[in-house]
Amino acid sequence: MSISIHPELETKLRALAQAEGLTVEAYLERPVHTEQSVKDELTALALEGLDSGDPIEAGPGYWEAMHQELDKRLRDTSRR
Repeated sequence: MSISIHPELETKLRALAQAEGLTVEAYLERPVHTEQSVKDELTALALEGLDSGDPIEAGPGYWEAMHQELDKRLRDTSRR
């Protein structure tokens, strides 16, 4: 596939690719692969969360309890 880009951008891309010892094609493939890896990881984390046990109601009381637990853990850690 051919893609037309502005000559200034082409110059920048060639310089960036060359600085990393890559072809322009390889340089441009990296963000695509990274994006796919991120999507795969988010999907895995979401599935892990769904499979982690019974759902909980995360209302105001839940968050208050979580804050209290964190405060206690921080106090206990600072006493060491």
